[in-house]
Amino acid sequence: MQMLIRVATPDDIDTLFAIRTSVVQNHLSREQMTALGITPQVLADSIRAAPCVWIAEVEGQPAAFSMVDRAAGEVFAMFVLPGYEGQGLGRRLMAVAEAALFEQHERLFLITDGRDEIRANGFYQRLGWSMVDRLEGDDVRYEKSRVP
Repeated sequence: MQMLIRVATPDDIDTLFAIRTSVVQNHLSREQMTALGITPQVLADSIRAAPCVWIAEVEGQPAAFSMVDRAAGEVFAMFVLPGYEGQGLGRRLMAVAEAALFEQHERLFLITDGRDEIRANGFYQRLGWSMVDRLEGDDVRYEKSRVP
């Protein structure tokens, strides 16, 4: 399997939305994302401001992406197309996202759905993230510190 991790450009906006809306767990429609303020323009502005989104391609096809908020130290998004799960794309994308954030922060965070059936929780824990707080609804906050 030939895999490439590359920085996203504004030309990738439709691809990012296609991957994000394809997931089964933690699914959001484009309408729901718009209601949360996640629009093509917002993504394009973020991408233009600094490298903050990476796409994993398998055999030249976009299969997953990660996105960070560099100022906040947050892993904002991590999504893998259902047909590509379990191939190590998420692990590789998280390594890139974490490295970018650790350039500016000693402690990183992410927020996700904390329900037991959400597989992402085990994924983050296996990568050394610790759940530190339960938030509104079912959301939880994970944090990870730089290892000296």
